[in-house]
Amino acid sequence: MAYSPLTDKDISIMLKKIDVSSIEELFKGVPEKFKINFKDFGINEAYSEQDVLNALNSLGNKNLASNISFMGGGAYDHYVPKVVDFLASRSEFYTAYTPYQPEVSQGTLQFLYEFQTMICELSGMDIANASLYDGASAVAEACSMSISINNKNKILIADTVNPNYIEVVNTYFSYNGIEVEKVKSDDGIITVDNIKKSIDDTVSCIVLQSPNYYGLIEDIEELVKNKLNNDIVVIMVSDPMSLSILKSPRELGCDVYVGEGQSLGNYLSHGGPYIGLFATKSEFARKIPGRIIGITEDVDGKEGFVMTLQTREQHIRRERATSNICTNQGLIALRNTIYMSIVGKEGLPGIAKICYENAQYAAEKLVEFDSFSLKYNNRNFIKEFVLKTIFDVDKLIEDASNDGFNLGNKLNDDSLLLAFTEQRSRKQIDDLVSFLSSYKQ
Repeated sequence: MAYSPLTDKDISIMLKKIDVSSIEELFKGVPEKFKINFKDFGINEAYSEQDVLNALNSLGNKNLASNISFMGGGAYDHYVPKVVDFLASRSEFYTAYTPYQPEVSQGTLQFLYEFQTMICELSGMDIANASLYDGASAVAEACSMSISINNKNKILIADTVNPNYIEVVNTYFSYNGIEVEKVKSDDGIITVDNIKKSIDDTVSCIVLQSPNYYGLIEDIEELVKNKLNNDIVVIMVSDPMSLSILKSPRELGCDVYVGEGQSLGNYLSHGGPYIGLFATKSEFARKIPGRIIGITEDVDGKEGFVMTLQTREQHIRRERATSNICTNQGLIALRNTIYMSIVGKEGLPGIAKICYENAQYAAEKLVEFDSFSLKYNNRNFIKEFVLKTIFDVDKLIEDASNDGFNLGNKLNDDSLLLAFTEQRSRKQIDDLVSFLSSYKQ
């Protein structure tokens, strides 16, 4: 809990200094319709510091952190080596600011350069930026970039894309004349026919996800071949860990790769902070949001790192700027870099394969029971799948939580999404199977 030194006496002195008698008078210019009574939200009068701490502890104790997690849907319970915490907490990184001055920021600039290089290797793309807020904003920024590339005004987004990402895209383009249209899936995947039906001359980009929100691998290569118009930008969303054992977005013919980097060395942390990954072809370098770090030589011929491309700073023309969303070009990108460096090119696909084996094993066990089945007639998933059940899903999730299992996201009244990372042991999976096999409502 942060320490706030502002006392009633301090507030009184400040108000007197500006010749205002009260806080209410200070905000009298705000129309009443915009003011909210905090009591309407069940918020009490101010507590003492000790009372606040007790209240927060009471709320925190309700979190079932000790439960075994089978939750997925874009954020995953992967193991984080302790060296990631140790190095990322060093003061030279932990307190670093945006590296405007390269002569005093070489450490920060170098790890960001290495981060970009690793994301390029995973995605197969030519160039990556120094990260964005999260996966959702990365998707929206990619759509925005495509519109600036071809000046068209329709976004096609597969309904198998993470619904949170779709919601953010809709928010981004709510009031600027851009149409966002969903492409419907059949049996959990997008078909070529459905893509073709949706394409017309106004389409700027197509957003596809593989593995998609249901955990299934889409036939991206075939979908790209049938985009019909060459100037349509294809944006592929993917879990970076899964990319270590799948064809890269570039190999599949995509123009932009975006994703959520939480799985690469960052904890779930009850919702963040996370990190958006963004990589594309070199021809779009001037359209990329955020910042790009480059490598150069100083006057003595020594290797050095600099911010090669910056988007909206005081020293460039704002009318030609792209989005300046680049908050995570710091600690979370550092954690990603340390994690990928430690795990390496052999370790990352090794972890993905363990996830695959765990998910396939769990699916094989669960479909043996009459009460459960796979929602989609498709076993092409890596670490998560949709489980269909005859039971009420809300009640099932609640009862499982009370029994020590945090189950996945509810999709509808008869199905939920389950994820199985390398953290889950065979015994933990067997325990879940045992709970579900004997479950009765």
